Amino acid sequence: MTLQELLDRSQDRLEAAGLVYGHGTTNAHDEAAWLVLWSLGMPLDSDLDAIGSQVLQTVQVSEAEALIGRRIETRQPAAYLTREAWLQGVPFYVDERAIVPRSFIAELIADGGFDAWLGEDTLQVLDLCTGNGSLAVLAAMAWPDVQVTGADLSPDALAVARINVDRHRLQDRITLIESDGLAACPGPWDLVLCNPPYVNADSMSTLPPEFRAEPGLALAGGADGMDFVRALLRDLPSRLSPHGVLVLEIGHERTHFEAAFPQLEVVWLTTSAGDDQVLLLTAEALRAHTATPSVSP
Repeated sequence: MTLQELLDRSQDRLEAAGLVYGHGTTNAHDEAAWLVLWSLGMPLDSDLDAIGSQVLQTVQVSEAEALIGRRIETRQPAAYLTREAWLQGVPFYVDERAIVPRSFIAELIADGGFDAWLGEDTLQVLDLCTGNGSLAVLAAMAWPDVQVTGADLSPDALAVARINVDRHRLQDRITLIESDGLAACPGPWDLVLCNPPYVNADSMSTLPPEFRAEPGLALAGGADGMDFVRALLRDLPSRLSPHGVLVLEIGHERTHFEAAFPQLEVVWLTTSAGDDQVLLLTAEALRAHTATPSVSP
C-alpha cells in the first residue's frame, strides 16, 4: 500500500465515523494526515504530493490503522493520542490533564496583533489559566525581555505546563504557580493573557465526546459562560500596572460578554476566526468600569 492510499483510506474511515474536530485540525483529511504521519514518524508538514507514492511496509500500515481505530473508538482528540499538539509551529506536550492548546491568542502573539499596546515597560506577563503552558512559552519566545508567570487552579495542568517549560528550556523566564483566579497573583502585571473557562451551561450540555474528554474545569463558565470573567474583571484593576492590558479570549460568547458588561470599553482583536473571539482591555478601561456604580434594575 502506498502512503497516499493509506491516507485516503484513513480519511474515509474518519468521515464514516462522524467524528468532531477542532483540536488542531478542522476536517477528516487533515486529521488523517496528522495521525498517519505521526504514526510513521514523518514530519507533520511533509509534502504529501511528493511522498504519496512511497510504498509502506505492512507493519507501518497496521500501526497507522490501529491509531486511526483508536481515534474512532475512543473519540479522544488526536493530540491526546499522540501526546503532542502544535501551536504557531511550536510543539507542546499534552495529555488528559490539560485541554488541548488552541487559543487564538497564540496567533496574536506571533503576528504582533496587540504590540501597539505594549512597550519597553512591558516586563511582567501573567498567563492566567495557563493549562499546558503553551501561551506562557510563546510569550517568552516572542518577547525576550519579559518574565512570565503561568497560573492555573489545576495542579495536574501545571504538571503538564512544567513539562513544556522544561522542554523549551525556559525555566529561568517562566514561573508556574497554583492560583484560584488571581488569588496568588498580586502583580502588578504589565500584560495579562487569559483563555479562561467560558463555555455556557447550555453549550456544555451538548459538547461532543471529543470536547468532553477534556477537563471540564477548563471549559465550564457557568450559566452564561461569564463566571470566571466576572471575577477576573472585578479583581484585575488593582493588580495591573498603570499601562497594563488584558488580552482575553471568550470564544463564541460575545453576546453573553456584552450582556454582562454593557458599559465596558473593549477593543476587539482580529484573528483567523474573526473579530469577536479575543478582546483587549486597558487598565484605564478596567478601572473606569469598576469605578462605575452598578444600577439596580
